[in-house]
Amino acid sequence: MEDRVSEPSLVLVFSGKRKSGKDYVTELIQKRLGSDVCCILRLSGPLKEQYAQEHGLDLDQLMGPGPYKEQYRADMIRWGESRRRQDPGLFCRLASRGAHQPVWVVSDARRLSDLQWFQAEFPQQTQSVRVQSSENTRSQRGWSFTAGVDDAESECGLDSGVEFDWNVINEADAPLLDEQLRPILQLAEEAASSSSVNRN
Repeated sequence: MEDRVSEPSLVLVFSGKRKSGKDYVTELIQKRLGSDVCCILRLSGPLKEQYAQEHGLDLDQLMGPGPYKEQYRADMIRWGESRRRQDPGLFCRLASRGAHQPVWVVSDARRLSDLQWFQAEFPQQTQSVRVQSSENTRSQRGWSFTAGVDDAESECGLDSGVEFDWNVINEADAPLLDEQLRPILQLAEEAASSSSVNRN
């Protein structure tokens, strides 16, 4: 693949509903491992860049959490779907360009094709992680059901038919996140250290 500095030792592909806390969990992992060991790949990044470019929109606001993004979300989903139909791995390839750390954390897989792309490219290294929160908790974080968004493939594509390697429950009454993430972090640390041994 163009611009890829090296193969990752571990690819953690995260998925979850809106406001389940995927970004919070993946940023926590990167913080624990350090940015020299772990990079976060956001599939929505290149999608939003391309969409903003073609539609003359403000990329910074599209990348943010505010109402500007929500205004375009449904159309952006439709646009992204048509791009993916032409080339299912397009946004995965763009997001991983230039990644050189041994551990890749994909923060926002939304469709089976996203997960399948990483599994096909890196069959030994890829592990899938599902972040789960109840609708009640997600509502407290600002989520409300939006037709055309919450019932679209971009939200429901990984709801069934996938055996996740790891499930993280991001709820106040669930076990502490640190406890739930410990085996994942251990796996990542082992992958990173075996990668540095191989490079020396």
